[in-house]
Amino acid sequence: MAFQPVLDAGRGRVFAQEALVRGPEGQGAGWVFEQIKPGALYALDQACRIAAIEEASRLGLAAGGTKLAINFLPNAVYNPLACIQATLRAAERTGFPLDQIIFEVSEQEPVKDPGHLLRIFQAYRQMGFTVAIDDFGSGHAGLSLLADLPVDMLKLDMGLVRGCDADRSRQVILAAVVNACRELGVQVIAEGIETAAECTTLRAMGVELFQGYLFARPGFRSLPQPVLPEGFTRAA
Repeated sequence: MAFQPVLDAGRGRVFAQEALVRGPEGQGAGWVFEQIKPGALYALDQACRIAAIEEASRLGLAAGGTKLAINFLPNAVYNPLACIQATLRAAERTGFPLDQIIFEVSEQEPVKDPGHLLRIFQAYRQMGFTVAIDDFGSGHAGLSLLADLPVDMLKLDMGLVRGCDADRSRQVILAAVVNACRELGVQVIAEGIETAAECTTLRAMGVELFQGYLFARPGFRSLPQPVLPEGFTRAA
């Protein structure tokens, strides 16, 4: 696994580290998925969860209260209670607190059964996990996921974030989404941040959680610490 931090800009600290699957020599996620045979998604999903928890534990992530974000494939979960057992055992074995784990579902994979995804989210929240929508604003669903699912967090897709400081259309859309999340009690993370201007624009809208190359690139088998750009202040 590689890890990329999510910065809490208001507090100037790392809020979470997102686990990103990598090959044995650091190859990207695309390379990993190319190696997977049809019908092996469940095995991959389970292996990634366990590897993320074990690697994060080895690196001491839980000790400081930092959360661990794990992506999961909803179509690989045939039964929420059955499929979570290996995750629970890995957390118990390593002493990783369940309330420090965030499960992110990506919109990049089409959801075949929205009702099934709802049951997954409900079960995970009851177990103490945080649940999030990843890549919001791209992929196969948008506002319908936010309306139908009991989510705790939402990650704005980099396609919406990129160049938002100079794009009025993006600013209007992002402000509306951020305001809707505020009304629903959903925390917002802006991912794919590459410039200080993008960060400043989103902070003015009320976003405080950020992820992107501006702060840190993913670290292979390591927990990179974000570097604040020159002139960056904690106050929005």
